[in-house]
Amino acid sequence: MTTVLDNLAQKISGQLDIIYRDVDIDLDYAGFAQELIELMQISVSVKSPEPYKNHWSEQDIIMITYADSLIQEGQLPLVTLRSFMNQYLGSSVNSVHILPFFPYSSDDGFSVIDYSSVNEAHGSWFDIRAIANERRLMADVVINHCSSRSMWFENFIKGSGTGHDYFFTCDPNVDTSKVVRPRTSPLLRPTMTANGEKHVWCTFSHDQVDFDFRNPAVLAQFVKIFRQYLDAGVTIFRLDAVAFLWKALGTTCINLAQTHEIIRLLRSLIEHAEPNAVIITETNIPNTQNLTYFGNANEAHCIYNFSLPPLLINTLITGNCLHLKRWLMSMPPAQNGTTYFNFIASHDGVGLRPVEGILSEDETDSLISTMQSFGGVISWRSTPDGKQKAYEMNIALVDALKGTVDGADEFGFERFICAHAIMLGLEGIPGIYIHSLLGTNNDYEKLNHTHHNRSINRRRWHQHLLDEHLQNEDSQHARILQTMRKLIDIRKAQSAFHPNATQFTLNVGLSLFGFWRQSLDRKQSIFCISNITKDVQIVPVSELNLIITESWFDLISGDEIDSFNQQLTLAPYQTVWLTNTNE
Repeated sequence: MTTVLDNLAQKISGQLDIIYRDVDIDLDYAGFAQELIELMQISVSVKSPEPYKNHWSEQDIIMITYADSLIQEGQLPLVTLRSFMNQYLGSSVNSVHILPFFPYSSDDGFSVIDYSSVNEAHGSWFDIRAIANERRLMADVVINHCSSRSMWFENFIKGSGTGHDYFFTCDPNVDTSKVVRPRTSPLLRPTMTANGEKHVWCTFSHDQVDFDFRNPAVLAQFVKIFRQYLDAGVTIFRLDAVAFLWKALGTTCINLAQTHEIIRLLRSLIEHAEPNAVIITETNIPNTQNLTYFGNANEAHCIYNFSLPPLLINTLITGNCLHLKRWLMSMPPAQNGTTYFNFIASHDGVGLRPVEGILSEDETDSLISTMQSFGGVISWRSTPDGKQKAYEMNIALVDALKGTVDGADEFGFERFICAHAIMLGLEGIPGIYIHSLLGTNNDYEKLNHTHHNRSINRRRWHQHLLDEHLQNEDSQHARILQTMRKLIDIRKAQSAFHPNATQFTLNVGLSLFGFWRQSLDRKQSIFCISNITKDVQIVPVSELNLIITESWFDLISGDEIDSFNQQLTLAPYQTVWLTNTNE
């Protein structure tokens, strides 16, 4: 009798064949499949994962933070973070994405020295588990590269020991002009080893050395890492920079078929080990390419909606939602078992590649110059023809939205809240950066200290100073956190805001941005309409096609619709969430 485990082994074996068939190695697919299943500790009593199951609901809000975004003298940062969440967020935010909390050498954690340890300066696995016991925990698997100071790379230099054959090397005379990269540094790093000089592939920096997944031992090592993180309470895995995983000379070395198959293989293993685990792929690439990481509901459970941040910011600084509206209309509904991960700000900058083909060059240039006028800085990448092109805009969101293309104005707070009201209503799971919850401004001191553009939006708050701000109701930080929590709590109570609830874009002109959501059981509808300009806008209720046999009201203000002949008056950057009272 064929068991679930037998079927899994057969499936994994087939996936390994797709991945390694063109690699010149002698690999027993069936035997290696069994090894991976054992490394993931999948038992003979395993049940088949339920297909197309949604592992999320409207209750899910993910806060994105570094382990040490908050520091307090005499206390480990992970302890401080946990205390902050319990004191200031309560039940409003039920999930947290703690950015790499491992020992690292650069890139604020994304150059991992040791995947199996917690950075002692942050805390311990005990602290990680304590957070995971209270909130759903999302962690990074930095799967494309590791630190050049890792033991694995030291063994590569020595030519023996674990890791000596983990890294991708290339003849410097080979043509790599087609390779797509997000950085301007040289691709190859000359490194003297016990076996002579080697040129190590470095997609991001020379301190971030790329793995060679053509070696099955690398895949096995990462399966061990996933298992360890599951044991620590991690249930959401963010696959960092995964689009660059597989390299093949003569190609772009991005989004290759083997990369997609490795993600599918990892999902096969993880969902049999933990049925409620979720994989999110971090692929900061043009939108059409990004969508491919859903596969056929057999790859990533969630993909980052990378086009949303630049398009939403562009909408609010221009007062015109044409591109945001067209983009939303073009986005396919995520089938059950998959959804979008929505965000406006993160530890990284606002990527510009996802709006290639959406915004014109002139519109992109205008967006860039406006962000620069608000104190932002720009990061660049090298194109295959050797030119420099803007890759991302580095700026705190509260500063990015403090004005329009005409300059700063008095509507910064309203514009900032409007952006989040739009994001919280959209199909998908909302991710909110801790510095958006706190209304943190550009950190020029850190930028000048590190000379890394992304530092401008990676402030470390001293908890006692933050407490002073948050306990002053008139401070920007307290106002933003209080208003954000109110919006979040309203959102979480609406079944029509389920990440997979129906969504249609409304045709309400270009000065208003609107969409309609309907719950999976069709009992609740919500019309989400935002004034994306600094002028008062009028919305005739008759144009919204509300069902006249039901009564309607705005979830945010509490105002009722008294007559279907009335007009809604929206103040600058005001959002209404109009719902029927049948919920």
